[in-house]
Amino acid sequence: MPNDYKVPYLPSGSIFGEAEIEAVRRTLMSGKTLSCGLEREAFEEEFAAFVGVPYAVSVTNCTVALELATYLAQVRPGDEVIAATQTYQATIQHLLGSGVTVKFCDIDANTLNIDPDCLASLIGPRTRALYLVHYGGASADMAPIMDLADRHGITVIEDCAHSVGATYRGRMPGGLGHIGCFSFQSYKNISTLGEGGMLTFKDERWNAKLRRIRAIEPDADFRPRTPTSLGSYAWPADEIERHDKNAYSEDCVAVRYPGTNSTLAEPAAAVGRVQLRRLSEFLERRTQIANRLDAGLSAIPGIRVQQRNPDAPSAHHLYTCFLDPDTGLDRDAIARVLNEDSIEIQLRYFPLHLLPEWRASGHGLGECQVAERVWFHEQLNLPIYPQMADWQVEYMIERVAAAVSGG
Repeated sequence: MPNDYKVPYLPSGSIFGEAEIEAVRRTLMSGKTLSCGLEREAFEEEFAAFVGVPYAVSVTNCTVALELATYLAQVRPGDEVIAATQTYQATIQHLLGSGVTVKFCDIDANTLNIDPDCLASLIGPRTRALYLVHYGGASADMAPIMDLADRHGITVIEDCAHSVGATYRGRMPGGLGHIGCFSFQSYKNISTLGEGGMLTFKDERWNAKLRRIRAIEPDADFRPRTPTSLGSYAWPADEIERHDKNAYSEDCVAVRYPGTNSTLAEPAAAVGRVQLRRLSEFLERRTQIANRLDAGLSAIPGIRVQQRNPDAPSAHHLYTCFLDPDTGLDRDAIARVLNEDSIEIQLRYFPLHLLPEWRASGHGLGECQVAERVWFHEQLNLPIYPQMADWQVEYMIERVAAAVSGG
């Protein structure tokens, strides 16, 4: 395996320049707080407007966003949820050992998004939520999915980690279901200094609840107490900060969620604002690369490229193509040859239902047969990022053709 790839799988999926450096410098030198400040508020307002929803709440990463979305959806032990199997483990990692039953949904062999027909067969009386991912940056087929969800009272949680900038029938992921969860991790199309996340939604009650929880306040019920003292300790009337919150004035009668400190730091939010303004630039380059790969690879016998849905333009976070199973080509052998040819290959993502922690929960082979066939025999991921040079794109096409022709 080469140490220096001609086409590496870069750990940075966006481009940083002087504008991002200036945003950090300005924030650091402002003399203002580096936590819970105006940059965070502005980033949330701008992101909500970008997605087309009333509310956006930033957090430290998408994994935290998905955990908080689960709480908003009121998923509790004894409930059932349905989840995409072709996704990164973080989508439902927080459900391990939770007492919630997970049913994995099989995929469409072209888009690798969940198959609405399979989804319909998995819905039962205890189904509380659906966790879907817009795989690779192309939106799932949301019209039939939302029709099913609305008829059965299911909360749809969109894992939008791949899809910032994508659209579906003129609307953006994060505003298609009930709750959108975005990632700004280093690999993603935009990044807030390596980590960051956002929740998007339309419910005003969720907005108020999330902002309390994010600020390490419990989602709880309180009642006034009289007198406003703690034994012989009277409530102090001066303005000194004691972190006593409502200790003198209220008693807690129920705690639903403990709260967590998950705020996005000001320098990260400042960079996020710049990256959001530059997103169209990044998407244009990703689309150019994807279109050239589609054209070049589709001319190679034995290679199938993804069919693009004109109603759902992709953000091209990942580039995926497929080996024709009728040719007898060995996907793993092809991947090894490409890796040896100095193209760094990372296959994304292993079906979740076959990970050992989920097998321990009763899942296994045969549960999602399309996903298993595609992943083990057909799926091939190639690097894609806006920094990629034209010669690297042509080199990948050339080497894929050589690998396939060599059997």
